[in-house]
Amino acid sequence: MLRIKRVYEPEGEDDGARVLVDRLWPRGVTKADANISWWARELAPSTDLRRWFGHDPARFDEFARRYRDEIADKPELFALRRMVREGPVTLIYGARDQRYNNAVALRALLEE
Repeated sequence: MLRIKRVYEPEGEDDGARVLVDRLWPRGVTKADANISWWARELAPSTDLRRWFGHDPARFDEFARRYRDEIADKPELFALRRMVREGPVTLIYGARDQRYNNAVALRALLEE
């Protein structure tokens, strides 16, 4: 089971391991309130890629491709894959756009 959820949404009983996949801690949320199991900063897009994308839906497919290339060989990706196989995981993100963000791209990569 693999889900995605904004950090501002309430925690659910079925969230399982909550993995924050943003490089920066979300504004206005305490660590206690977020109840994050793992802050996977290493799996966040690079600053340059994030700025290039700018949450422009027209750039999402290219963003997802570049993002995959950035994280393809990272050991943290292999660790996350292992977590997903072992039990429910919820990818947590802070972006306003719920359709076009790195958690969506990461979920697609993990589901392949």
